[in-house]
Amino acid sequence: MAAAAGAAVYRVVALLFLLYGGATFSAAATWCVTRSDASDQALQTALDYACGAGADCAPIQPSGLCFLPNTVQAHASYAFNSYYQRKGNAPDSCSFGGTSTIAKTDPSYGSCVYPSSPSTAGGAVQSGGTPGGTTTAPGTIVSSPPPPGTMGPLFSGGGAGTGPEIPDAPTPSGSQILLPMIYLLIFVIIIQTMLI
Repeated sequence: MAAAAGAAVYRVVALLFLLYGGATFSAAATWCVTRSDASDQALQTALDYACGAGADCAPIQPSGLCFLPNTVQAHASYAFNSYYQRKGNAPDSCSFGGTSTIAKTDPSYGSCVYPSSPSTAGGAVQSGGTPGGTTTAPGTIVSSPPPPGTMGPLFSGGGAGTGPEIPDAPTPSGSQILLPMIYLLIFVIIIQTMLI
């Protein structure tokens, strides 16, 4: 009887790992990029927010690998994607007031590589940098990001505007909730097997 229960538990655990693993590995990478119909003013406002709220904007600085082309649209795409990846690809972290969209095609070009997952988006404080991995020149004053709706320009030119509504902590996605539940189920099954 105990051997049959153990075999059943083994099959259930194996099935759960296969189902979860297959769902994880079959998911295609996504990127958050600017919408082609977004105005430069709206993009600049959203870019300012993204860079102040945790995106790694060092690559779009003049010495960065993604500085060229030096356009608001190109810089905003990189910053939006950095923010989106650092927030775990949560769909609501790619809103930026309607100036962005989720893409399934890698927007990387030349030596400018867009992160394609939270693990490649960085996030550590670099030497001489600020939290979020944004490096600064010596003597540069870095302030905390303003709350949405009260933003001023952080990056370049432009006047104060209303920022995009972006939550500080996105709600967990289905996969972020599913994994702990699977682990809990496995734990319960193992404990039950030991008690039999």
